[in-house]
Amino acid sequence: MSKYEITIGIECHVQLSTKTKLFSEVDNDARGKEPNSCVSPVDYALPGMLPRLNGEAIKFAIRAGKAMNCEINKHSRFDRKHYFYPDSPKGYQITQFYHPIIGAGYIELPDGTKVRIEHAHLEGDAGKLSHFGNYSLVDLNRVDTPLIEIVSMPDIHSAKQAHDYCKELWRAMVYAEVTNGDLYNGNMRFDVNISLAKEGAKELGTRAEIKNLNSFRSVEHAVEYEYERQAKILDKGEKVVQETRGWSDATGKTTPQRSKEEAQDYRYMPEPDLPPINLSQEFIDKEAAKLPTTPKAYREKFSGTIASDTLEILLDYKPLMEKLEEITNLFSGDIRDNGSELSKEPRNDGSDAAAREKTIGKISNWFASVLLAEEKSAEYLNDLPSAKQLANLAEMTEKKELSSTGAKEVFLRLFDPQMKIKEAKEIAKELNLLQENNLDALEKIVDEILADPATKKAQEDFKAGQEKVIGFLVGQVMKASKGKANPSVAQEILRQKLKN
Repeated sequence: MSKYEITIGIECHVQLSTKTKLFSEVDNDARGKEPNSCVSPVDYALPGMLPRLNGEAIKFAIRAGKAMNCEINKHSRFDRKHYFYPDSPKGYQITQFYHPIIGAGYIELPDGTKVRIEHAHLEGDAGKLSHFGNYSLVDLNRVDTPLIEIVSMPDIHSAKQAHDYCKELWRAMVYAEVTNGDLYNGNMRFDVNISLAKEGAKELGTRAEIKNLNSFRSVEHAVEYEYERQAKILDKGEKVVQETRGWSDATGKTTPQRSKEEAQDYRYMPEPDLPPINLSQEFIDKEAAKLPTTPKAYREKFSGTIASDTLEILLDYKPLMEKLEEITNLFSGDIRDNGSELSKEPRNDGSDAAAREKTIGKISNWFASVLLAEEKSAEYLNDLPSAKQLANLAEMTEKKELSSTGAKEVFLRLFDPQMKIKEAKEIAKELNLLQENNLDALEKIVDEILADPATKKAQEDFKAGQEKVIGFLVGQVMKASKGKANPSVAQEILRQKLKN
C-alpha cells in the first residue's frame, strides 16, 4: 500500500461555440481557415478599438453553470490580467478574476463521487504561436475566442478519478450544447495540478501543474507518471519543485517548462471598457430552462434498462442517447402513428413498460456493439434511422421474425442511403431474411425431417440422452426451409415430437 496520498485539482478551459467571438463580431470557428483570417481591429488591439460583449456567451455561461450544478452570480464583471507575450496583442487578457459569473457547484462522477467546482469564469483566449527553428509565427485567429475556465476543488485522489472527472465534465458541456467538445482541436483543455503528501498529513505537498492536456487518456497517464516521479523524489528525502510541466504522449513522461516558485503579479484591474454584468433572476431562470437532458438524467432514466457498461459507452455519444429517449416516447402515446406496428394506445397492464425495456435494451446493444464498431460510425451519428424504424426492427426480433444475425444486417442497412427510406420489414423481405414462424408449415417440415432415414440415428441418440444431436436435427430443418425457419421454434417442435 502506498505511503503517499495524491491530491489533484483540475482547471479546464472550455471554448464556447458561439457564432462570433467574445468581444468582436468575427467568426468564432477558425477550424481549417487560414491563419489571421478570423480577426478584426479589436482582436489586433489597434488604437481606439473597444471590446463589445457577446450576449450569447453570457447565455452559454448560464447553461454551462447549471450543467455543473453551480450557482449563477447575478452580478459579475471583467478584469484585465496583464502579461506580455507575442500572441496577446493587447498586452493583457480580459478575464473575470474578482467577480466570476459562475459560482460554486459540483460534478458527480459515475461512481457517485462529487468533485466540487470552486467557480468558473468567462475570458477571452490568447492567440497561437508556431515555432520554426530560430523564428516563430503568430496566428491571432483564436484571440478572444470565448472561454469559460472551470476551477475544481482538490477533491480528486486517483488517476482514474481524474480521468472520470474530465470525461464527465466534457459530457456536461457537450450535452449542455455550449461547446463543440472537439478535443483534438482544443475545444477543451485540461491543466492538472498534482501534489503528494504522506497519508494522514494535514498539509498538502508541493504541487506541479501539467498544462494543456487534451484527452482523458493523457490526463490519466500524466497523473500516473507524475505520482511515480514525485514519490521517487520524496523517497530520497528531497523536495518537489513547484513548476509547470508539459506532457508527451509519445514518451509517456512529463518534462519541466517553467518554475512557479512565486505567484506572478498580473496587476489585475477592473476592465474599464466593459460595464459590469447585472442579471435578473428571471433572465437566469429562462436560460437555465433551455438546458437539454443531462448525462446524469439519462443515467437515471436508463439505469436498469441498459447494462451499466453499455450505458457508459453510449453516454459519450449524445445523438444516440437522444434517439433512445425518442424511442421511449413511442411507448408513451405521444408520437405513435398509423404506420407503426407498435400498438396505438398505451396500456396500463405493465406490458408497455416491459416492451419498452426490451426494445431499448436491444437497440442500445446494436448501437454499442454494431454501430460503433463500424468504420463510418462517426458519419452515421449525424443521420440516424427514425425511432419508428428502430422500434419496429426490435419488435420483429421479439416476434422471432428475424434471427439475431438477420436483425444486425437489417440494422446496418438502415444506414444505407439506398435502403434507409424503407421500413425494417420491407428491408428484411428484400434481403430474404424473414424467418418462418407458421407452426403448421414448420411442423410439416419437421415431420419430413423425422421421416428421413438419414436422421434415424440422431433421433435415437437424442432419446438416449445425447442432447447435442438436437443441433443436427435443427440444422436439417433450416436446410429444408432454405434458412427461413425460426431455429428456436423448430427445436421446440422437434423436442415435442421426439418425446412422443
